[in-house]
Amino acid sequence: MIAAAGQNNELGKDNDLVWHLPDDFRRFKQLTTGHCIIMGRKTFESFPKPLPNRTHIVITRNKTYKKEGAVVVHSLDAALLKASNDAQPFVIGGGEIYKMAMDVADKIELTRVHGSFDADTYFPDINKDQWELIAETPHSKDERHTYSFTYETWVRK
Repeated sequence: MIAAAGQNNELGKDNDLVWHLPDDFRRFKQLTTGHCIIMGRKTFESFPKPLPNRTHIVITRNKTYKKEGAVVVHSLDAALLKASNDAQPFVIGGGEIYKMAMDVADKIELTRVHGSFDADTYFPDINKDQWELIAETPHSKDERHTYSFTYETWVRK
């Protein structure tokens, strides 16, 4: 899984992010390019167009949903099956998809944004009995980043 979340696990509001962190976008692109990205329909529809050089697997309950650039499935299991040829597919959101994937994921690339935000979508709590933090890289607030943040890598114990 890959996500950016505030101090209280905030992901976004009104189907959009509540911060703009160019270096985090660059890291997301670097990590996910060439891989399958698994997401919910609303996350997919929040993009102006499909992200280049990635296979977009979209989970929706809508059995008639079709969009150019999307492989449409109706469950997380079906999404993982579609991504089975990728050694490292990424679940990229939103909140409900992260909750479903928490039990099957083996790694979380989390950008922890240091701030509290008004949000309507949240990342699930990381159970420290099940997950180990193996890397942290801090990033200070600067002229391009309104908030400081830390890249965290978690692996299942």
